[in-house]
Amino acid sequence: MNFTKMQGCGNDYVYINGFTEKIKDKVAFVKAVSDRHFGVGSDGAIFINPSDVADFEMEMYNADGSRSEMCGNGIRCVAKYVYDHGMTDKEVITVVSAGKIKTLALTVEDGKVSMVKVNMGAPILEPEAIPVVCDGETCINRPIEVDGVTYHMTCVSMGNPHSVVFLNAGEDAGKLQSDNVKEFDLDGIGAKFECHERFPRRVNAEFVEILNDEHVNMRVYERGTGETLACGTGSCAVTVACILNGFTKRKITVSLPGGDLIVEWDEKSGDVFMTGPAETVFEGQFPWEDSK
Repeated sequence: MNFTKMQGCGNDYVYINGFTEKIKDKVAFVKAVSDRHFGVGSDGAIFINPSDVADFEMEMYNADGSRSEMCGNGIRCVAKYVYDHGMTDKEVITVVSAGKIKTLALTVEDGKVSMVKVNMGAPILEPEAIPVVCDGETCINRPIEVDGVTYHMTCVSMGNPHSVVFLNAGEDAGKLQSDNVKEFDLDGIGAKFECHERFPRRVNAEFVEILNDEHVNMRVYERGTGETLACGTGSCAVTVACILNGFTKRKITVSLPGGDLIVEWDEKSGDVFMTGPAETVFEGQFPWEDSK
């Protein structure tokens, strides 16, 4: 099975060309290839498929084999893959994932894609659509009890569900175990957020440290994977949450362990735009038979 390992800010996936490679048991394959000890090692796998409604389809799986609707870092790498592999010569393309079409603008240098700007669409704020169990028309700065501690969360969907907690701003400032995101117990607390009963489809949990009104630090615990070095949709959700809570301007730098993303929530269109790198790590072959 031919594959390409790619990453955006350290958020890494195994990419499979769905035009030429066919796998019956994709869940088993994703679990095997994502394993960092016995497989290639990744946060999941993404299949690049033909589409009748866009230039390409992104079919995304988390490392545990569960499906995911969207990945901002992953979709940037899809754009790089199809351009660098000669599957398109367009510098603006469309990619559909879980029925949602995104438009991507490619920055090409020396014949290869280096940066990608993605129109991630408008954020979803209605609790039922995120989904999160929360009274009211939105879930902004609402309390949630996790492991005996009360946090205040702002919930946003960018095609997948996110819960954003600010460690050093708002009602939680000075009240939590740490206001420094690097020292926060993400493994322990993030896992309990992910599977909390108030999130019917689990959740991606972001914990944020406000640096100033144009710059934040964040770490993320992704559902089905655990902590990752970056999360594109999470960065978009964090930007929206920052603005809704009055902490930042509409365009900010989101710093993650794997690098920086530039995110803007456009006031006129209502769409969120994310710009960041996309890189190929290596290509190879993974031994796989569906009868395994």
